[in-house]
Amino acid sequence: MSAAAVRVSHSAQAVRPFRKPPKIRKFLKRDENGLPVPHIRNLIVRDTHPCRLMDHYHTTLQDNLMYMTYNHESGTPPSPRQIRLTYDPNDPYTKNRHNPPVGGSQAGKKPAPPTTSENVVRLEKIVINSMIKEALTNRSNLLGLIAAFRAISGDTEGGGGRPSSDGVQIVKGKKNVGGWMRPGLPVGAKVELKGPKMYDFLSTLVEFVLPRIREFPGIVMPPASSTMKSPSGVAGVVSFGLPPEAMGYFPQIEVNLDSYPKSYGMHIHFVTNAVGLGAQNRARALVSGFQIPFTRK
Repeated sequence: MSAAAVRVSHSAQAVRPFRKPPKIRKFLKRDENGLPVPHIRNLIVRDTHPCRLMDHYHTTLQDNLMYMTYNHESGTPPSPRQIRLTYDPNDPYTKNRHNPPVGGSQAGKKPAPPTTSENVVRLEKIVINSMIKEALTNRSNLLGLIAAFRAISGDTEGGGGRPSSDGVQIVKGKKNVGGWMRPGLPVGAKVELKGPKMYDFLSTLVEFVLPRIREFPGIVMPPASSTMKSPSGVAGVVSFGLPPEAMGYFPQIEVNLDSYPKSYGMHIHFVTNAVGLGAQNRARALVSGFQIPFTRK
């Protein structure tokens, strides 16, 4: 055999496209969901970049909120007023009876705690949820919403080695509503964001989504004549909704919008640590510090 033929045979063996795969000697274990568990233990993903909005809160916004919401109390605060119950708790005939306070629920009359540097209003978590009525007839209609929420939030169950991360959760019905909803049926999905992912989602919402919504006036507040002693007024949760077309404004969705069956609307809830009277106003002051506008009806 000539030298040229030997070189051709060796080059043909070198560019062989497929080789025999190595034999798997040890298979991966499966968790309760049937997903493979890697052999690596305690895999924790750290922050890859500084969070700009988190730094903005700790360096600027926290001090401003302390100044804006501070309420000076001189002297010894008065003892809380004792709320009289409907029935005498010492009466054996009414011991096991439902005993509400006189005058109804006292949730809207709860005073705010004293203002200190430790309880300055802060953002604890952001909850995103959406409902799909078509999921009642076919639960596979939730797949598009689950994929969209995973892309928007970047959160998965136990992602990054964080056991507290629940990822996208399925929302199920709790009671019968009009004969079309039954307990246990999936009706939507939700995701709870905490820590740096919460601020990353907030940054995307403020910089990319809200400026592109046509004629977005801001989060609508109730009239000035409405009372702030309602349960929602002392909860410290700011909520608003986005139309279905706003989902396509998220950069994670916009790059492959055609891969989703449809666009979904969503409700966004900013959960803060503010409680007591005036909690809603303190929570709005915090959210407005992240460049989210408000408007009055």
